[in-house]
Amino acid sequence: MKQQIRNIQHKLTTAALVMGLAAASSVSTVNAAEIDFGNVGDPIDLVVGYQPYYTEAWSGVVMKGMKFYEKYLPEGSTVEFQIGLAGGVIVNAMLAGKQHIGYMGDMPAIVATTKERVADVRIVATAGLAQDQCNNMLVRTTAPQFANSDEAIQWMDGKTVAVPKGACTDRFALAVFEKKNIKPKEYLNQNIEVITSGFRAGKLDAAAIWEPTAARLIEEGLARKVATGASVDENDGGFIDMRGDLIDQRPDVVKAWLNAELDAQLFMADPANTMAVVKMAGAQTTGFDDYVLWKAMVGSTPKAQGGTDVRNEMAFAITPKALTLITTATTFLHSIKTIKVDTLRDNAIETSFTEEILKERGLTAPVGRIMAQPDSAFPG
Repeated sequence: MKQQIRNIQHKLTTAALVMGLAAASSVSTVNAAEIDFGNVGDPIDLVVGYQPYYTEAWSGVVMKGMKFYEKYLPEGSTVEFQIGLAGGVIVNAMLAGKQHIGYMGDMPAIVATTKERVADVRIVATAGLAQDQCNNMLVRTTAPQFANSDEAIQWMDGKTVAVPKGACTDRFALAVFEKKNIKPKEYLNQNIEVITSGFRAGKLDAAAIWEPTAARLIEEGLARKVATGASVDENDGGFIDMRGDLIDQRPDVVKAWLNAELDAQLFMADPANTMAVVKMAGAQTTGFDDYVLWKAMVGSTPKAQGGTDVRNEMAFAITPKALTLITTATTFLHSIKTIKVDTLRDNAIETSFTEEILKERGLTAPVGRIMAQPDSAFPG
């Protein structure tokens, strides 16, 4: 089965896998010029790539909505938020020096750190940890009614499956297929819009997709959820990457941003703020109503379909669970030839900033958990 997966991967370029990294991967093998971020204490102009269409990294949504960073950044600083529909798009912008901070899923966050000959990008914090935020398997509504997730996954053998390649869903789907010895007839690289159209037109049998798109497809009657990472013991994670030149030149800015990030995660973890987060997400996305966004953030799913009690763990730091996910995913991505290394370089993960902030504020990681709620809890 490993050879089958590798054969699938062999047909794809690294650029396709990371959705837009071709230009960055093909530049000179020497480091791109560093950005001058000024001196410690100077005002700074930051560009932040974030994913309001990825629930596990919604702390970026809260950061934009609540502007917690204004409390911590040097006076006179500015922050521009740029939407990325997938993590690979943000990685590409960071490698090119067009974005300085990025919120993304586990696969793009890891891949970015392996492109050091293009630019130095490092993982600095965890936005969230879960098993069913990125890791969702959906099937067409006309698929058989399965008794459990394993039966549903076995049905995907020989079927047409789509994922946004280069995203966290790509790693999840390939890991599931390897574990369960599944060989799809087609393994398509499609973005969330094309997957939606594919289900609507009856052209797809299954897809792996993240929240809140998964919740929207289900609510619109276009697909059914049949499995998650909980079904196959696969975690998913949202991470925050920063450019190395920003980290080295402006540790004050790194610490300021992460203090604000901690505020955002504490805000998200408070059940009293759930609908406020939903409203912010609604203002920063299109095509999602409040119920779908609420369902993606806190809604429950039957255990037979991969439902979990904890929808999102606000880890903030690079906790042992987060580090295990990074390590395991790195090994897997190397095994399928997505990256050239099986171990990340020594400074690819910066743990000192989050650890120092937690100590100063008397907190421990994880700083909170977003628990699943029944549909009857929706206040609408």
